[in-house]
Amino acid sequence: MASANKEGVPMEVPEGFERLPEGLGFGDHLQPFYRRFRDDKVSFGLVVQAQHLNLMGIIHGGALMTLADIAAATSIHLLRDQPAPAPTINLSFDFMAPGRPGRWLETRTDHVQVKRRFGFCSGAIYDGDNPVLRYSGAFYFPDHGGLGVAPGDAHKLNLLMGDDGAIR
Repeated sequence: MASANKEGVPMEVPEGFERLPEGLGFGDHLQPFYRRFRDDKVSFGLVVQAQHLNLMGIIHGGALMTLADIAAATSIHLLRDQPAPAPTINLSFDFMAPGRPGRWLETRTDHVQVKRRFGFCSGAIYDGDNPVLRYSGAFYFPDHGGLGVAPGDAHKLNLLMGDDGAIR
C-alpha cells in the first residue's frame, strides 16, 4: 500500500502501477491516477490528495464514482473482441467507508460478463483490504456507428485499455 508522510503527501505508489497521462477527458479530474494489469485484469488507483476532497476532508463521492466507472468500462473492454466505446447505461454504488487524504485507493474487479449487446461488471474500491465503495454497472454496445470516439481521440481509449505498449 502507498504510504504518506505526516503532511499527507504520497511517498510511493504500489509496484506495477503506471501513471496515466493527462488528456483523458473527465478522468483528468482524478490526476494523478494510475493503472496496472495483472492476470488479464486491470486495476486503477490513486493516492487521495487535496484536489480529490470534499468539504468534509474525505474523497468526494464523484471522484470515487468516476474511478469506478473507468475501472468497470475498461474491464469490459478488455474482454471484447473489438473494443469500442460503450456508454454506461447503469452504474450503482454503495459507499462503505471514507477515503482519507494520503491513502492509496485501488479498484478491484470481481465479475465481468460480456453479452452480444451489453457488458456487466462489479467490483470495489479498496483502501488496503477495506472496501470504500462497491460498484455494479451495465454498459451498452451499440450496433451502429453513431457513438464513436472523436477523430484524433482513439489513442485515449487505447491508453486506458493498455494498447499503449504496457506489459500485461
